[in-house]
Amino acid sequence: MSLNEEPKIVEWPETHYVFVETVGPFQIHAPKAWQGVHTYKPALAAKNEITGAMSLYKLEGKIYRAGFMLAEAPVDLSEGLRYEKFEGGKYLCFTLTGSYAQLPQASGRVFELVKERKLPVREGFNIENYVNDPTTTPEAELITEIQFPAL
Repeated sequence: MSLNEEPKIVEWPETHYVFVETVGPFQIHAPKAWQGVHTYKPALAAKNEITGAMSLYKLEGKIYRAGFMLAEAPVDLSEGLRYEKFEGGKYLCFTLTGSYAQLPQASGRVFELVKERKLPVREGFNIENYVNDPTTTPEAELITEIQFPAL
């Protein structure tokens, strides 16, 4: 697994975010959320500029959001999608290079590192930012930023 274990501090910008939210064990609900949100993508893209994909999640409450970042607030949002202007802020950023199949292991390792090193984190959603497009990027070259809200 190619995981950068030394986080960098990043400033996540305010982001227009449309998503499907699930509650429950991530290993079950995250794939369902992604399957669900992808069914809305063609209609969403027809009237909105999608700038990327990310998930937001909280272990407390087992909340998982799978969604797309937009250039502006959404137009004609399909029923079943939710919209939020995500406030962003300062984050600790760890980077995984490789298959999305490695994300459970990589995320687990990041949680261990944060706890072991007593890294200063605050309440809020964690972010998985999918930097490149899996439909055009070889699996071994996929980049995912695993981010924790930092103090």
